[in-house]
Amino acid sequence: MHAINIISGISMMGVLIGSMALIIVLSVFNGFEKVILSMYSNFSPEIKIETRLGKTFDPNTPYFKALHKDSRLFSYTEVLQEKALIKYADKTYIATMEGVSDEFLRNSRLDSTIQDGSFTLKSDGRVYAVIGGAIQSSLSININDQLAALQVYSPRRNAVISANPLDEFVVRNIYPSGVFSIQQDFDNIMVVPIEFARDLLEQPKGVSSIELNYKSGTDLASVQNEIKDKIGRNFTVKNRTQQNTELYRTLNYERWAIFMILTFVLIIAAFNIVGSLTMLVIDKRKDIAILTSLGANKQTIQGVFFFEGMMISIAGCIIGLILGVVFCILQQRYGFIKIGDKLTVIDAYPVAIQPWDFGLVFLTVGFIAVIASGISARLSIKGLNDIKHDL
Repeated sequence: MHAINIISGISMMGVLIGSMALIIVLSVFNGFEKVILSMYSNFSPEIKIETRLGKTFDPNTPYFKALHKDSRLFSYTEVLQEKALIKYADKTYIATMEGVSDEFLRNSRLDSTIQDGSFTLKSDGRVYAVIGGAIQSSLSININDQLAALQVYSPRRNAVISANPLDEFVVRNIYPSGVFSIQQDFDNIMVVPIEFARDLLEQPKGVSSIELNYKSGTDLASVQNEIKDKIGRNFTVKNRTQQNTELYRTLNYERWAIFMILTFVLIIAAFNIVGSLTMLVIDKRKDIAILTSLGANKQTIQGVFFFEGMMISIAGCIIGLILGVVFCILQQRYGFIKIGDKLTVIDAYPVAIQPWDFGLVFLTVGFIAVIASGISARLSIKGLNDIKHDL
């Protein structure tokens, strides 16, 4: 009896630890997703309008002028984007130059991305560039050196073959004011005023995209559908998820992969339940036979062992979920488990508790428990007639 009780306790501990691990890992993935998406949202607008045909389009149309006056808008940014060659001292780097209009700076979260300097694009009549961390590290740029400017090269739109290759390029100088760091996809971007980009690219009117951010409380899905209906088929209108489909897909794949791995751990723990109940069945065979002689049918006997298996699993699951929530709350408040000192964005594992994760874990444990308890219940009546005959 002591051995059976110990094995039953171990079985419950297996389910407890598995449930606790599931809710903690899912909450940590929620936290990472929240942090990553908030970092992306610093540069990814809520709504982005691009042309289906060509690289640029004219924003000076009646519809876009009316859209700019929408009272729900927080910022309306015209963006002109193109690849450009940046030269600093004797080093070169091919970066993505992003010219933005003045309303881009309304985003208050831009300062949180700055590693060095400030997010300044215009000051005292001069224009400046804010560069990504990848550009800064590749070119070894010192933003405090006001004597060394960035030389930005772009091919001329109507270039002709010349004896001097430099005649085929437009070259402009600009000084860096700050260095930002978000993620690899963004750290090769150089943000400049749109006037500088128009001059360099010889593009006086066209823009690559229009980026829209709305005031808090705006129904973005409704706004997106409204713009799609009015703007026509020559444009695409994307929300943040559609702008970063690979990112969202990767986060979901990683989340479900970890969930499946931990589910297999729970399945292994369920085998302990089968083992402990099987030993209990062996120990109670005579009691089972006596119960049947007193009138208990097979369904009643199976129900007893099925209920015990479910009780072990559900008790382990509930205790595991409670301990998991306590751990997550402590991690949220104190951040005692650190990621590493070298990371500048976050230093502790982020945690975000989502209510539907509890339902997912509970249903997963319940499904596994039903199977394990069902197997044990079937064993309880196996060979029952032979036992009664021996008695």
